[in-house]
Amino acid sequence: MRSDRVLGLVVILVALAYIASATQIQVSFLSDPVGPKTFPILIGAAAALAGGVMVFRPDEEPDWPALATLGALGISVAVMVVYAYSLKPFGFLIPTTITAGILSYQISQRPLFSVITGIGLSIGLFFIFRFALGLGLVPFPKAFYG
Repeated sequence: MRSDRVLGLVVILVALAYIASATQIQVSFLSDPVGPKTFPILIGAAAALAGGVMVFRPDEEPDWPALATLGALGISVAVMVVYAYSLKPFGFLIPTTITAGILSYQISQRPLFSVITGIGLSIGLFFIFRFALGLGLVPFPKAFYG
């Protein structure tokens, strides 16, 4: 119950800050009748209401995962952050292969299967994104092209 109440208070504070920043939006004389402030204020009010529900009607205290599970989640988040920063300098295929392999290994600790999954997923996603969706992905680092 305590964790819900703490999160609810944090949500309320963030929602109030969001509403305060939405009131600072400059309105031009050619805006629609509702204006640009209304939608962000409504979103902030809905978030504050949801936070209030969490404060006043919390759920039972959850069973938090074991420390090993939290560590695995932390590794996954770190891998995804490194992946996001490595796409531009290293192209799509190399970082995607490594990231998919690491995440596959975390799901099932079979090294060969993880390597095959990483390679297959990166090639498959590249073809889908590049040719089916028409995205301008660079497959390898630009240094490979001379």
